[in-house]
Amino acid sequence: MTTESPIGIFDSGIGGLTVVKAVQAALPAERIIYFGDTARVPYGPKSQITIRKYAADDTAILMRYQPKVIIVACNTVSALALDVVEKSCGKIPVIGVLKAGAKLAVQVSKNNRIGVIGTQATVCSNAYACAINQLNADIEVISQACPLFVPLAEEGFINHPATRLIAEQYLAGFRKQEIDTLVLGCTHYPILRQVIEETIGSKIRIIDSAEAVALRTRELLLESGLLNPSGHVSVPHLLVSDLPQKFSMLYQLFMGSELPDVELVEV
Repeated sequence: MTTESPIGIFDSGIGGLTVVKAVQAALPAERIIYFGDTARVPYGPKSQITIRKYAADDTAILMRYQPKVIIVACNTVSALALDVVEKSCGKIPVIGVLKAGAKLAVQVSKNNRIGVIGTQATVCSNAYACAINQLNADIEVISQACPLFVPLAEEGFINHPATRLIAEQYLAGFRKQEIDTLVLGCTHYPILRQVIEETIGSKIRIIDSAEAVALRTRELLLESGLLNPSGHVSVPHLLVSDLPQKFSMLYQLFMGSELPDVELVEV
């Protein structure tokens, strides 16, 4: 590993681009290799055995590029298979979005009532509640699975009437729970942030773990002396397992920037 080694990031589809955007903003000189498993998205409804297999596959693809750190931009993998990624990486550090998001939520909550939305697998794992309560046992965590948010984000339905109807169905219950903080427990969800904020109400603090992950990545690279000193702004190298044309279109929509090359890889 050298300062010029890339940062590897993977997710089940386009959701991890929210992490790419945050890391780019915090570390513009760093090379980023991003893999989106667009052939097998979504991970949330899959069994734990399948998710753990996918985690190993995704890590193996990034390891070909000899990264200096791997970011698991998938909350489902962070909840159920982070150990698989760590084992596959050897000595390369691994950062999961789940712990970063939980830590930030604990820091900002004032009334010790935190809501979490995520995929079915993430919510059923209870991983967010465990991570939050390890930091503060007095916090009550109210969780809600929102499985349709992922396909809506993947279709680019950012401000669609269907998205608003489904958001109301999923989030209405939080109004009675008196939460002051809501964790977006899936990296696809920030893509729908405007609809989520308008549905949940402006008084509730939204936690996007992508920003917390970017800060943790910067800290880790500084501590290990692996921060890239170059003043050159790097363009991410994008890998997908299916539908590169659709990914290209959504990249431009979500990132608001010119499109780098998208490479199709086999998993």
